[in-house]
Amino acid sequence: MSDDTLAARTSTSAGTAPAGTAPDGPAPRTGPGRSGLRLSARDLMNVAIFAVIYFVVVYAVAMLGVISPLVMLLTLPLAIVVAGIPYLLFLTRVKHPGVVTLFGVVVGLLYLVMGQPWISTLLTVVVSVLADLVLRAGRYRSRWAAIWAYTVFSIWFAGPLLPLLMNRAEYLASPGMAAMGQDYVDSFDQVFTVGALWAYNGATVVCGVLGGLLGTLLLKKHFTRAGLA
Repeated sequence: MSDDTLAARTSTSAGTAPAGTAPDGPAPRTGPGRSGLRLSARDLMNVAIFAVIYFVVVYAVAMLGVISPLVMLLTLPLAIVVAGIPYLLFLTRVKHPGVVTLFGVVVGLLYLVMGQPWISTLLTVVVSVLADLVLRAGRYRSRWAAIWAYTVFSIWFAGPLLPLLMNRAEYLASPGMAAMGQDYVDSFDQVFTVGALWAYNGATVVCGVLGGLLGTLLLKKHFTRAGLA
């Protein structure tokens, strides 16, 4: 599949204006991806709506992990794939820089309030900025740029478990883990080995691609309507 982008609109004047006078007609409109960082009310509304939808989808799938640590290890990658649908739908509304970054900030803060570590929120903001840059490279009109933007954004899923690599004992003794019961903690310690964690971190990238592909496939009409080639 080629990664074509929409051709920029050009306008031609019907004649030349007299010397010393401004040409008639409205000023030319800026092309895609060149409208600056100004956010409209519609941008803010889209960020709020889709951030909540994304949060709910991820949270609903990830909550299956309370069944057992093994189920958690399997459902977290599934959450990445499924969440690609609302995220890609959100990207069909993005036309200029800053919107995707703001989306990531809102999502990161929502999970911070839910008790995730600050390093996870920081990672979410960083990958959101990178995703914004990927979309900008595609002039906000590229289907494949949208897929890769979601892939980059999905790396934030590694954030909540980073403290487990940094200080395993402290993580396992945290109040959140203690609330699950000692049997759950012991099973978690056995399932989430260092090797399993690195494999999971790699899976975030693979599942990000799959989620992006799934989103574009299911939302093909939305992408066509939004002008993403």
